[in-house]
Amino acid sequence: MKKLNELYSNFPDILIKDIKINSKEVKDGDLFVCVNGVTTNRNDFIDEAIKNGAAAVVTNKKIEIDVPLIYVENPNLELSKICQKFYDYDENYFTIIGVTGTNGKTTVASIIKDMIGSICGYIGTNGIRSDNINETIKNTTPDSDRLYKYFKWLKDDGCQIISMETSSEAFFRNRLTNITFDVGIVTNVTEDHLNVHKTLDNYLSCKKELVKQVKNNGYSILNVDDKYFNDFKRVSKGKILTYGKKEADLQIIKCKEYIDKTFITLKYDNNLFDIVSPLVGEYNIYNLCAAFLTLLSLGYSIEDIINRISNITVPKGRCEFLDFGQKYKIILDYAHTTDAFTKLYNYLNKVKKGRIITVTGSAGGREKEKRKEMGKVVLDNSDYTIFTMDDPRYEDVNSIIDDLVSNSNKDNYERIINRKEAINKALSIAKDNDIVLVAGKGRDNYMAIEDKYLPYNDYDEITSFFEKD
Repeated sequence: MKKLNELYSNFPDILIKDIKINSKEVKDGDLFVCVNGVTTNRNDFIDEAIKNGAAAVVTNKKIEIDVPLIYVENPNLELSKICQKFYDYDENYFTIIGVTGTNGKTTVASIIKDMIGSICGYIGTNGIRSDNINETIKNTTPDSDRLYKYFKWLKDDGCQIISMETSSEAFFRNRLTNITFDVGIVTNVTEDHLNVHKTLDNYLSCKKELVKQVKNNGYSILNVDDKYFNDFKRVSKGKILTYGKKEADLQIIKCKEYIDKTFITLKYDNNLFDIVSPLVGEYNIYNLCAAFLTLLSLGYSIEDIINRISNITVPKGRCEFLDFGQKYKIILDYAHTTDAFTKLYNYLNKVKKGRIITVTGSAGGREKEKRKEMGKVVLDNSDYTIFTMDDPRYEDVNSIIDDLVSNSNKDNYERIINRKEAINKALSIAKDNDIVLVAGKGRDNYMAIEDKYLPYNDYDEITSFFEKD
């Protein structure tokens, strides 16, 4: 807690208990900041915030209200500045590792946390994680009012390093504007999130902000095989380290994939190293390489890094194999882009012994343009597909499925709108050695229908299928 005049001079000596951007969450003594969202202008909720107990309001709207009003030109930019003051953020305390890219953010950030251990905290799709913290969060990269609070939590829990996912929307919304990174990692870029960014150039521009915010004595770690490698290289700060199959600082020489592990040979500084990774799929070799270079940049020896690979756990909802004693494989994955499905099926087609049965959908109100190509990849690589809902929001699920099947003449699918019923059907028809892939939501704990986030979890539904037998 702080006094208002500690945050803004020449304002009253009022105690501020917390900072909020959602009027419905405001309580007595909170500071309400009117940031602009994708579809929401928080200025429209000032009256509600005050009714709920807001002690003061930060806004770019000149109005008369009954509590102190702090006028700023850009509340989105202002929010992170206020939160840094409120939570006593010290930019020199943490070593901050940022991970961006269309795919792989969660896995890379999680691998880094696993390999470093107790002194490293994690912030991302899988929540806030440290030795004594395991909290779920709504956004991959939280808004500043939450982000700096989480930084304080991790500091209080003994973390000195933070491995965090940095989404393109977070840069677009100025959530990370005042943060400098010791390490910035770019995994890959394919077309995504154009509902927010409108164009690929805008999307790329936001991704580039990560490596532009790397400290001069920091490291930018780039995928040399990515289509946009040179775009990132041109703007990267700090020392650039590269990884990939092409000539790179850390080069992938060969790999052998199995259903539960991958044998990899890497080349670094003209020396070859053989590694056994618990992660599967070629795409995870890239993710491991990004983490490998990160630890090298932090001063860990190659021998130590190789020893720490055994500490890696498969991130939940990321090509996660589920074992309920069944004679077929169940994989839970977050894949929701054409690129992610392509990479996932490349792996599955190498190791499958039976059929691939896929349960998936596509989010409503998001990138309609990607659906026909994504659906074609799914149908071309699955022996049978059950299309279902995946956060439809205000869209009709059947219309979404129409888009998914529009670019294929295959009929190896059916529609089951209720996702629980779709999963149950897939599990009930699976035979020995089949693979049932449940894709799109990973370990998400909600289903977005209209403007509501209803409790829902794929893992729980799969678990309940086996519990009822």
